Amino acid sequence: MMTKPAKKFNANPVATADQHADPLTHVLTVDVEDYFQVEAFAETVKRESWDRYPSRVDANTRRVLDLFDEYGAKGTFFFVGWVADKLPELVREVHARGHELACHSYWHRTIYSLSPEEFREDTRRAKQTIESAAGVAVTGYRAPSWSITKDCMWALEILAEEGFTYDSSIYPIHHDLYGVPGAQRFPYTFAWANGMKLREYPPATLRFMRTNLPVAGGGYLRIFPAAYNEMAFRIFEKDYAQRVVVYLHPWEIDPDQPRIAAKLKSRFRHYTQLKNMSNKIGRLLQRHKFERFCDVLAGEEAAAVLNGRAAEQPLTLLPSMQEVNA
Repeated sequence: MMTKPAKKFNANPVATADQHADPLTHVLTVDVEDYFQVEAFAETVKRESWDRYPSRVDANTRRVLDLFDEYGAKGTFFFVGWVADKLPELVREVHARGHELACHSYWHRTIYSLSPEEFREDTRRAKQTIESAAGVAVTGYRAPSWSITKDCMWALEILAEEGFTYDSSIYPIHHDLYGVPGAQRFPYTFAWANGMKLREYPPATLRFMRTNLPVAGGGYLRIFPAAYNEMAFRIFEKDYAQRVVVYLHPWEIDPDQPRIAAKLKSRFRHYTQLKNMSNKIGRLLQRHKFERFCDVLAGEEAAAVLNGRAAEQPLTLLPSMQEVNA
C-alpha cells in the first residue's frame, strides 16, 4: 500500500489544449460485462459460478452497437477479459463497427482488494485476451467499479508499465464503494520520475456546494431525471469547455434480465429504470456528438504539436512503487 502521498489533487476546472474544439464532442464509453458480474452481486454470485448463469452480454452488446449505429456514434468499449475469452467474435464485431477496444480487467474484481502482483496478472491476462481476439493493441483501462482509490494508486504505475496510455478509473466523488474525493475533475496526466506517463480521464461530475455530484453515467444516467443530465451537458459545454464522459453497461438496456437476490440497496442500484435506459441513451445520441477516447487522445497530441506545448498538463507526480517500498 502507498505510504507516501501523491501531489495534492485539484478539483477545479483546468483548461486543456483541445478545449476550444468546435463543435465540442463528448466521450461515449461502454463497460462490457454481464448482469451477474457486477460488484453489487459479488457476495451472491461467486466468480467460479459465472458459467452457470445464462449469459445475455452478447445480445445486449449487439443492441448497444445497433443503437450507436442508428445515430452514427462511435465509442470506447471496455471489455471484461472473461467476456472476451468466451465471446471473441463479439470483440471482433465491436472493432469491425469502428469502436475502440479497451480493458475492464479479467475477473471484474475491485483493485483495492488485490495485491500489486494479482492486479498485474489480471490486467495482463485481460489485455492479451482482448488483443488476441481482435488483433489490435489495447491501450485504455477502466477499473471495475471505479476501484482505483487512494489506497491503491500503485495500480497506475503498473498500467503504464503494461503499455496502457490512458486510464478512466478515478471518480472524484464520495461513495461507499469507490471514489477519490478531491481528485481533479477534468483530464490530467500522472507522471513518474522515470519518464512514464498515464493520461487520466475522469467520469463527469457537477460541482454543487463544494461537493462533486456524479452525472451522465450508469445508474446516475439511468435513475436521475433527464433534465439533470442535460443540465450537465450545457454546463460542460458552455462553462467548462470540457467533454462529458458518458458510460453505460449492456445489461442496463435489458429490463428482462434474470433477477438476482441481493441486498435492497444493490437491487435498487441495479434494476431501477432499466426499461427507460435505451430511450435515454437515444436522446443523448440525438442531441450530442460523441467520439472514442483514442480520438480525444490523438486530438490532444495533435494540438500539442500545433501549439508547441505539452498536451498532458497538468501533471500529477506520483512516487514509484520502489520509492514507496523503500
